[in-house]
Amino acid sequence: MRLDGHHALVTGGGTGVGRAIALALAAQGAQVTISGRREEPLRETAREGQGAVGWVTGDVTQAADMARVVAQAAQDRGPVTLAIANAGAAESKPFGKTTPEDLDAMLAVNLHGVFNLWQAVLPGMRDMGRGRLIAIASTAGLKGYGYVSAYVAAKHAVVGLTRSLALELAKTPITVNAICPGFAETPMLEESIDNIVAKTGRSREEAAKALASGNPQGRFVQPAEVADAVLWLSGDGASAVTGQAISVSGGET
Repeated sequence: MRLDGHHALVTGGGTGVGRAIALALAAQGAQVTISGRREEPLRETAREGQGAVGWVTGDVTQAADMARVVAQAAQDRGPVTLAIANAGAAESKPFGKTTPEDLDAMLAVNLHGVFNLWQAVLPGMRDMGRGRLIAIASTAGLKGYGYVSAYVAAKHAVVGLTRSLALELAKTPITVNAICPGFAETPMLEESIDNIVAKTGRSREEAAKALASGNPQGRFVQPAEVADAVLWLSGDGASAVTGQAISVSGGET
């Protein structure tokens, strides 16, 4: 599947799933811009992209900042045709200890980050008459998990936003979808394992096994598997796929 002539903007593109998505898109001929708050991971991923990947620092929680990122990306590599809202964060707390500030923080990154990117790129996509809006959500957008209620609420909101916007754009060539991975082998997963070890005294192996047990395949999702789903949704063959929350989770329900 070639994506020549496309320009993809990937938030949270310096590490983990975002990095895998950016490099996979570049390998299929797309021009790619990655964005994030930390410069060094962006530089490193851009180097791996061998000229097909550029970078712009930015904060997805700030609408004005995302508008600046999109404008800079378009100036450098042309209008954005693929917008992958990948930036995210997770925090684990019992509901009783979750503060309004904790909820706001989860909504800011995981929901507002999607909203801000999509609002910034959509006018250009309308003008071009083509586009793909893709959110990297989570199985937490499809079901509940204990001790991460704020994160789950934010990811459910992303799935709702996806479905609603897809209906608004259904008469256009712009599709809107969410990909919902289970636990993926990323730096965020390592943080979750560290948190379990610190709070329970389990070994890292025990903590990892506990997290992987929710996947019927008994393993963690690989970033490349999420990237493959992005490639499919980005192609012409997925033109009729919109408003979907696609689970990449080894059969987790």
